[in-house]
Amino acid sequence: MRRVTLSFDNGPDPEVTPRVLDILRSRDVIAQFYVLGKHLVDPAGQRLVARAHAEGHVVGNHSFTHATPLGKDPRSDAVAQEIVATETLLSPLVPGPKYFRPFGGGGSLGPHLLSRSAVGYLVAHGYTCALWNCVPRDWVEPSTWAARALSDCATRDHTVVALHDIPHACLAGLEHFIDTARARGMTFVPDLPLACTPILHGRIVGDLAPVLAAPRPPRER
Repeated sequence: MRRVTLSFDNGPDPEVTPRVLDILRSRDVIAQFYVLGKHLVDPAGQRLVARAHAEGHVVGNHSFTHATPLGKDPRSDAVAQEIVATETLLSPLVPGPKYFRPFGGGGSLGPHLLSRSAVGYLVAHGYTCALWNCVPRDWVEPSTWAARALSDCATRDHTVVALHDIPHACLAGLEHFIDTARARGMTFVPDLPLACTPILHGRIVGDLAPVLAAPRPPRER
């Protein structure tokens, strides 16, 4: 039986996220949400995170600004500004376990995802690093992403679909995707395959080389 994990990035959005949660609840699907710290400053965003957590969904950290992948971020305090700042807002709402999904910049996997300081922080603080293996680009073609995702899910045993609970993205195809996937014998699960978790609860369990930036040369004095 082919398994599918639905994940939603870049929220919470006050209009879209409640509708996504309603659809998931109506179809008894538990998913994962990777939220931006900048949306948690607003109490409305905090309430949506609390709802998602209360309904059994995994809620994780997806950086604060979603501006520059950590492997490319030149700031010496990037980890503090992106991971820690979001966790400060998220941890009172979702006490654990801790999940972090790096910003891919268009959904691509590669050495731009993580810096060595980010890996050190994730390990030291017991995080799971949550990657993905299907990006149907719902934010580019919101009316056709479901067909691409269904085709992708048919090619592997466990697919982690990266969607976006933002305007003009996943909503148009979400019900169709869930219903069609089930009709084709797929089952929805809330967990991640080991291949998508190179760091698991603070332990490095997979190969980080494909997603880890090379060390930066020291600055000349």
